Amino acid sequence: MFDLTLIGIGTGNPDHLTLQAIKAINAADLILIPRKGEGKADLAELRLAICRDVLTNPATRIVEFDLPVRDESIADYKARVEDWHDRIAGVWRGAIGGALRVALLVWGDPALYDSTLRIAARLVPAKRVHVVPGVTSIHALTAAHGIALNEIGAPFIVMTGRRLREEGFPLGVDTAVVMLDGECSFQNIDPAGVSIWWGGYVGMAEEIIVEGKLAEVGARIVKLRAEARAAHGWIMDIYLLRRG
Repeated sequence: MFDLTLIGIGTGNPDHLTLQAIKAINAADLILIPRKGEGKADLAELRLAICRDVLTNPATRIVEFDLPVRDESIADYKARVEDWHDRIAGVWRGAIGGALRVALLVWGDPALYDSTLRIAARLVPAKRVHVVPGVTSIHALTAAHGIALNEIGAPFIVMTGRRLREEGFPLGVDTAVVMLDGECSFQNIDPAGVSIWWGGYVGMAEEIIVEGKLAEVGARIVKLRAEARAAHGWIMDIYLLRRG
């Protein structure tokens, strides 16, 4: 039996770490660091850099592991993701061994558009799962642009790029935050009357932000995103769309 702590570390900026996160990192016997392939090696390095900055417990071990890739031959999207999560949980089990207090550093916050909690639920031997909240990319995006997330008394929705492509701008709201979008799905909606606040690597040294009317800046964002991804081998981006 072991305790598992999922630590929100913000969007890659060490300044996003809370005191609670730093204490949780130092309380762990073992910290697991995923490797996502050569093109994303600096994502693992950012986690390691955070540990070098704040880890003062000499007894804490750091173990890196190779993250499995999704099996794209599985046609059904949900089945494909479930299979992927099952295999990740298996890798975690092998890496944990006999450790009693295990921690994983999670981008942003473990409770928002992240599957670490769902994967953790597969680890039956875990005695308890603790969550340390972190700064989300939504917070980093609105802070970078200096805007409020919602209009006065108005709702908003957080969605994926896939949903935006398949369903369009959601009905009943004027503000939509789009995450996990690798295809610039805003190109699939009518840009009339829509503004966009976009950010790549928000909160990090590489941060790029663009705002304006979607019809005027959409193509520029597509170009900037492609160039940034080619330069770094990966990109994390997010954007807010608002009608009216």
